[in-house]
Amino acid sequence: MPRRRIGFWYRFAAVLCKPPLVVLLKRDWRGMENIPAEGGFITAVNHNSHADPFAYAHYQYNTGRVPRFLAKSGLFRKGLVGAAMRGTRQIPVYRESTDALSAFRAAIDAVERGECVAFYPEGTLTRDPDGWPMTGKTGAARVALQTRCPVIPVAQWGANELLPAYAKKPKLLPRKTHHVLAGPPVDLTRFYDREMTPELLKEATETIMAAITRLLEEIRGEKAPEKPFDPREVRIEQRRRSAAQEQEREKEGQGQ
Repeated sequence: MPRRRIGFWYRFAAVLCKPPLVVLLKRDWRGMENIPAEGGFITAVNHNSHADPFAYAHYQYNTGRVPRFLAKSGLFRKGLVGAAMRGTRQIPVYRESTDALSAFRAAIDAVERGECVAFYPEGTLTRDPDGWPMTGKTGAARVALQTRCPVIPVAQWGANELLPAYAKKPKLLPRKTHHVLAGPPVDLTRFYDREMTPELLKEATETIMAAITRLLEEIRGEKAPEKPFDPREVRIEQRRRSAAQEQEREKEGQGQ
């Protein structure tokens, strides 16, 4: 299946974005040979900075296989940004609406047409205190098992040093290095021909996230935590503490 042409809007975005990226970030890019030359596939990428979608898109643009990102639907309605999002055929995600499944269908359709869809499986910036990948959501695994396309794990580090997660101002000096390492396809064959249950999707997602984490360990030269940060567990613990505190206040009120 032929690769998708880059097109006007992607080239226009590259003209605007590549010069500042080249100035702001040095590059340590590896693993481009693992990006398929033909056919549809998924890249599964860790997310630790609001700057890393641009930095990672630069990496993949240079492979000749431009990605289609899943992005918040609101971005598609904002002036030049919206026009670029539509022109580059990014995939809008409509959260908490009747159109919530449309991104999933669009991702499958794109892969089946021979395109690349880039997933941030964590769904948002990592909340791990040291920037390691969190637990992932199941969207990438769903598309992968539905289409049986290659899933290329990708780890990146460095854009977060330029613009730390949830920070509003970049740290321009000293000049940072954007490290990217793409690995070989994740082996998901053991999940094929099985009922797509929540448990199966969770296990497949954990397999994808483990591959990304191993690559990031190689980049950073460090060992990741044995258990990934899980924001759901944090929310449960916060609710438990809040309920316990409320009970304590009620007891104190009854004792007065």
